[in-house]
Amino acid sequence: MLFDFENLNAGDTAWLLASAALVMFMTPGLALFYGGMVRTKNVLAMLMQNFFALGLVSVLWGLIGYSLAFGGDGPLIGNFDFVGLKDVATMYPPDPAGVEWFGLFTFPPVVFAAYQMMFAVITPALITGAIADRMRFSAWVWFLGLWAVIVYTPVAHWVFSPSGWLFERGALDFAGGTVVHINAGIAALAAVLVLGRRRGWPERPMPPHSLPLTLLGTGILWFGWFGFNAGSAGAANGVAGQAFMNTHMAAAAAMLGWLVVERIKSGHATTLGAASGAVAGLVAITPCAGFVGGIAPLIIGAVAGVVCFLAIQLKTRLGYDDSLDVVGVHLVGGLVGSLLLAFFADPAINAAVAEPGIFITDGGTALLVDQLVAVGATLVFSFVLTFVIVKALDVLLPGGVRVPEEDEETGLDLTQHSEVGYSFAER
Repeated sequence: MLFDFENLNAGDTAWLLASAALVMFMTPGLALFYGGMVRTKNVLAMLMQNFFALGLVSVLWGLIGYSLAFGGDGPLIGNFDFVGLKDVATMYPPDPAGVEWFGLFTFPPVVFAAYQMMFAVITPALITGAIADRMRFSAWVWFLGLWAVIVYTPVAHWVFSPSGWLFERGALDFAGGTVVHINAGIAALAAVLVLGRRRGWPERPMPPHSLPLTLLGTGILWFGWFGFNAGSAGAANGVAGQAFMNTHMAAAAAMLGWLVVERIKSGHATTLGAASGAVAGLVAITPCAGFVGGIAPLIIGAVAGVVCFLAIQLKTRLGYDDSLDVVGVHLVGGLVGSLLLAFFADPAINAAVAEPGIFITDGGTALLVDQLVAVGATLVFSFVLTFVIVKALDVLLPGGVRVPEEDEETGLDLTQHSEVGYSFAER
């Protein structure tokens, strides 16, 4: 990172602090989004898995995660310069020679550390939607901590740190298409392959218990995503404004795309489809948000809405039980956005675009190659390490990672937390 200590800007600092708060709010929003989609007996377990990420991942980020993601100048991983957030508030090392960043950051380094912490929190929380209804809370605690350090921090370093090998190669990811969504989406697939199917799936219907909660969560996610994407501009400037507009337009187009194909296929446009479609568009525009303009966000969003809807139809055919469609929305949506960026990236929107997209004047295929490398590396790295982590925990933890059959039937709220989400008895 390169910070301009002589010209700290109050507006940029305020925008990054506000954006960090918006991204933090997304994790409770995600809890409600997922919580409404599980059965009544598992709603608190879902909420707890997400809220717990705010605690554990934040502590790990301050102790070691930030240093591993953004310390040093190595291509694969950071170092221990900032363990315990040492020296973050007062100093920062210079950029490696020849490394170009998007520009000078005119806010304090500690603000950057706080902003990136919220990304680190929500990324593993995304995985909870895939493993819903069947993972021990103790196993989740271990998995969450290990994954946040072993999987998330290296990928964040590769893509977001100026010395990361994918950053130096020229791969673009404005706000986390690879780091957050592809990373979490492929990890979710690895986790469910180890965990196995929910008891009774797919024969037994398992409809959402509260779609109003899911829609409330969707609204919070949509609201928070403006900080997620527009905040990644690193300043209160025109790129932030473009990212803000792109974020909203892509979500809107994706919702419509999803509902159109859903209406054609099933004869109904559902509220769950509207929520899922909007999130698919938000996912897809994330890597592109500050790099594209014009009609591009509408195209990216519409494509994501249709493709993600079709993708979730595959899980039954392929036999993997992704409970709440994390693979179909976050993995596939992240892939759509990361690859379509290679067609629409525009230097006129953001000077950081060194290689114009294929559909832009003088564009070529160089960026597409870089995007394919970034996507492929993230897929392989995250899948393999996640599979190993879950397998190892299944062997090492007493009882393994999955709850017993009787606990699954009773529900995780009672068996894991000794609570119920709803009590209708007279008081």
